Amino acid sequence: MNLETRPTRELEELLIDAEADDEVVQTSPPMVSRPWLLLLGLILVALNLRPALSSMSPLLADVSSSLGLSAAKAGLLTTLPVLCLGLFAPTAPILARRFGAERVVLGILLTLAAGIILRSSFGEVGLFAGSLIAGASIGIIGVLLPGIVKRDFARQAGAMTGVYTMALCLGAALAAGSTVPLSHYFGDRWTLGLGFWILPALVAALFWLPQVGQKHGAHQVAYRVRGLLRDPLAWQVTLYMGLQSSLAYIVFGWLPSILIGRGLSATEAGLALSGSIIVQLVSSLAAPWLATRGKDQRLAIVVVMLLTLGGLFGCLYAPLDGLWGWAILLGLGQGGTFSLALTLIVLRSRDSHVAANLSSMAQGIGYTLASVGPFAVGLVHDWTGGWSAIGWIFAVIGVGAIIAGLGAGRALYVQVSSEKV
Repeated sequence: MNLETRPTRELEELLIDAEADDEVVQTSPPMVSRPWLLLLGLILVALNLRPALSSMSPLLADVSSSLGLSAAKAGLLTTLPVLCLGLFAPTAPILARRFGAERVVLGILLTLAAGIILRSSFGEVGLFAGSLIAGASIGIIGVLLPGIVKRDFARQAGAMTGVYTMALCLGAALAAGSTVPLSHYFGDRWTLGLGFWILPALVAALFWLPQVGQKHGAHQVAYRVRGLLRDPLAWQVTLYMGLQSSLAYIVFGWLPSILIGRGLSATEAGLALSGSIIVQLVSSLAAPWLATRGKDQRLAIVVVMLLTLGGLFGCLYAPLDGLWGWAILLGLGQGGTFSLALTLIVLRSRDSHVAANLSSMAQGIGYTLASVGPFAVGLVHDWTGGWSAIGWIFAVIGVGAIIAGLGAGRALYVQVSSEKV
């Protein structure tokens, strides 16, 4: 059996041995001296990568009414941050080579905080400008974190990716479920409900600050990775990331509106979204661990995508008295689809340099593709005046994700070359 077709665990063991030998030759500094502090920092950073997105959808009707936004502008507001995730993701490796990944994460956390304040305090112009800045900030940080996980937690890559994804889902759930009650608490002021999420961003920046002074071995030397755009496996990982993300951002951006259209209040719809996201905590941790027990990840990808589609169709068409069951099913599926997408970036990469660049490609191109989903839902809703027809969007995206995932889930490495800059 050749190297390219060995099971994932054996490949990882060979990779770890090779990286260890390479570190001896280069006399690189050892792994970060306080991994618990890095882990805490990663969790707090991940908590901030979804509130700017999931906090808007439960308040979308109030925001539109307050600012006089048309249906087209409201649709753009759900699409713009996702589009920025993709458009700005490719800048992450460039910034990391110039300033170091840790410094970039710290600086972009502060930029994220600025975007949150801008969108909640300066009317329509601030709303769109702040959403753009927040989306760009999340896109840059999201690219860098898988490479950091690969570098400093190589032996626990699957489990650590699950922990990171759990934190990300928890942040999304908290924002989806509490933004409307916070707005009511502050006197029915949606601006304060949205602006509240600056506080977790500043706390994360404070706890991430010690990482700027740490030496992190492999990232002290800048590498350029070539050949990703010519590699079929890299494109399969990218398409899977983009298509499953498209479904996720349809849920973040439109599920509360869909449920409100079916008769729920804004608070009830926000809680349903929050509950679905909370369930993702379970599958986001379990799915990568289970997926790395077998020879590859293909079966796991099919299972979680079928769960996701079942939950989506249930929320869209099934009677509302069974809504929470469908929301739970949706959460189990989407927690697994996203955590597996991140895990594939790590497992399909030979080292942290390749992981950082594959992360940039998968999230840059993938999120740009993902933005089409929320935009399409808005268009179809405007054309038809209802929600029933968007089931076709779910089906097309879901089947595409399964096809891409069957390729991305094979136990192979992307074929690239890596050289020092």
